[in-house]
Amino acid sequence: AYSERQAGRGDGAFGRARSSADLHRRMGTARGGVRQRRGGACGWNEGKEKAVEAVEKTADQKGGGGQHAETPVMDGFEKHGNWAVLDASGIAVGLPEGVMGNSEVGHLTIGAGQVQYQDLVRVNLAVKQGTIKDNKILQKAFKRAKDGNGRLHYIGLLSDGGVHSHQKHLYKLIEIAKEAGVPKTYIHAIMDGRDTPPRSGSKYAQMLLDELKKMEYGALATVVGRYYAMDRDKRWERVKVAFDTICRDKGAEATDSPVDAIEERYKENQTDEFLQPIVCHSDGQVGDGDTVIFFNYRADRMREINEAMGLEPPFETDCQRKDVEVYMFTQYKSQFPMDAVFPPQEMKNTLSEWISKEGLKQFHVAETEKYAHVTFFFNGGKEDQLENEERCMVPSPKVPTYDLEPEMSAQGVADEMCKAIESGEYKFIMCNFAPPDMVGHTGMFEKAIIACAKTDQCIGQIAEACKKNNTALFITSDHGNAEVMYTPEGKPVTSHTTFPVPFVMMDPEGKLEFKRKEGEVADVAPTILKYMGLDIPPEMTGKSFI
Repeated sequence: AYSERQAGRGDGAFGRARSSADLHRRMGTARGGVRQRRGGACGWNEGKEKAVEAVEKTADQKGGGGQHAETPVMDGFEKHGNWAVLDASGIAVGLPEGVMGNSEVGHLTIGAGQVQYQDLVRVNLAVKQGTIKDNKILQKAFKRAKDGNGRLHYIGLLSDGGVHSHQKHLYKLIEIAKEAGVPKTYIHAIMDGRDTPPRSGSKYAQMLLDELKKMEYGALATVVGRYYAMDRDKRWERVKVAFDTICRDKGAEATDSPVDAIEERYKENQTDEFLQPIVCHSDGQVGDGDTVIFFNYRADRMREINEAMGLEPPFETDCQRKDVEVYMFTQYKSQFPMDAVFPPQEMKNTLSEWISKEGLKQFHVAETEKYAHVTFFFNGGKEDQLENEERCMVPSPKVPTYDLEPEMSAQGVADEMCKAIESGEYKFIMCNFAPPDMVGHTGMFEKAIIACAKTDQCIGQIAEACKKNNTALFITSDHGNAEVMYTPEGKPVTSHTTFPVPFVMMDPEGKLEFKRKEGEVADVAPTILKYMGLDIPPEMTGKSFI
């Protein structure tokens, strides 16, 4: 059962059956299960007493203090079973630090046994850890520039807004180009003004110039607003303005002070987004044989200018250059033939895929609201049904909002799980319980209590089936939610949380124990494979608890 609350109440659980003669033990997985440890609607939390007390206090003020969910099954596991807590937010699920988890990345990480980092996080980690300097595509670009005409260009949004790019990434790219021995590096700065204040571009330009002076390397070549360089609606007349400036003829007149030039534009009521091109270096144009690296990590607003520069401009221009090699920072479009510095991560050898390759049967079940999560997301973002994988979808209630039917279809999911466990047909059985999450999102405290209590009851039903059929049970959650239903001021909370989630193991023989009490949701899959007696694929970065 998965939970997404303080120590997390959300959705999820796994069960596995074992026989003494079979190393490939059977496993069932149920997801859901939220409970109230000290207060609040539902969920567990290790060391989060203040948050729980706030929920208790506001619940009491709302008249619901005596109605906290009864969750004896999960309470029992915490007191007497193998119990740990897992990080299910931020870096642990591939999101920026401090960002709450969600059902998609939660299921993806749990099922894959590895983290699929968002592009921003991947780049941040590479810069922070210093591994970006060893990036093969960057080294290829640097070598091409050095072996060619010695000219390298960086093009991207000069901003710390963090939506499309970050200036710190650019600084590092300039630094490693210098270390690689690239003779000349030029920067074509696209000004922001949407994710940053509209007249802050001069500040970012000055910061860049200061960095270049400190490094004694590189030059600011061009400044232009994102209105022109980052269009995404096929307004090619705008893209042409940026393109023709960046790829202009050699020797164009350049400003002596880019910062002053930008400030003058402000006086003309041109804000950063709409800055018309400013030439900052007379020899900084992209010319024949040059090498170009775009450094925006978000794809959508880089596609058009990449198409124009890396393929063929879909507009008339006298500035098209020959033998220009273009590199994308991330994959801006799968059809583009250009190399990406950070290509897409492919989730290989996920838990489900690995079990399928072993020729073992598995069963996945959820109600409609979470069906994609136990199939597409849990299987690594792949839609196709695996060999020996059976799926079952239980219809969710036809109601406008789930506070009107807070138990949702948890009972139907539990019944299907128990049937699969009792059949003895499957080695791995997994499900998702939706109520704690979906009802938690309504902000209805009393209804969330019902949702959590029902989920706990269903987990108990599955646990009994596992005991009778010599099946191991693993319980966890994809993120937090229903453990916090009110703010300290008494306002409803409908969002996920960043609290850790529980991880429970019920070994029918009672011989195995968790080796530690804390981890991340990526640790779930390798723990299950270890229990099943299967090898752990090299792609899984999570660590087994047993």
